[in-house]
Amino acid sequence: MGALPFSEELTHMTKWLRRTLPLFMVATLCTCATLRQYAALRQVAFTLAGTREGRIAGIPLERVRSYSDLSNTEIARLALAVARDDVPFDFQVDVRAENPQDNKTTARLVRLSWSLLIDDKETITGVLDTAYVLPPGEPVVIPLRMRLNLMDFFDGSASDLLELAAGLAGLNADPTRIALQATPSIDTPVGPIAYPTPITIVSRTVGVSGSGWTAAPLP
Repeated sequence: MGALPFSEELTHMTKWLRRTLPLFMVATLCTCATLRQYAALRQVAFTLAGTREGRIAGIPLERVRSYSDLSNTEIARLALAVARDDVPFDFQVDVRAENPQDNKTTARLVRLSWSLLIDDKETITGVLDTAYVLPPGEPVVIPLRMRLNLMDFFDGSASDLLELAAGLAGLNADPTRIALQATPSIDTPVGPIAYPTPITIVSRTVGVSGSGWTAAPLP
């Protein structure tokens, strides 16, 4: 079979370009948008803003500085929890995400996988699947609910565990250092894309959260 005449080849080439060029342009635009989103989120500074709403074995910690602050009923409840090797500790960690003012792109966080470190010891892991918009120059506080059995990770008496919990989410003047190993994911035209490696979100001196900017999650 002989070669097609030049005019027919040109016609076929034109048809092919008409079919593929729009796809190529869409792919290019998606790639550019993805790179912009990735670059935007890489500029976001994540820090631990504080903790709140702490409870150990159902005992509220907002008024607790030490074991001596517990009532007799609360002491009995905590002792029973220790005897059962089940000392639930519930609290909220507030993560502050700040997209710099000079970063002209709004970042969109759609997922945050995390591991909680207490005194450099890895404890529980979790995933936040709520989406947050992070506009430039507008810090956002992202709440993370934590629940762990302290007996799974720490030894000690009832008073030791109480002091630990109060140092994290109570009024204890001797705070505990905590950190998060986290992997943020961004929303892109081709779907969510995660950071290639986890980041460390370092705590300052942990105490009860003060005022901050709290964003409502996206619907």
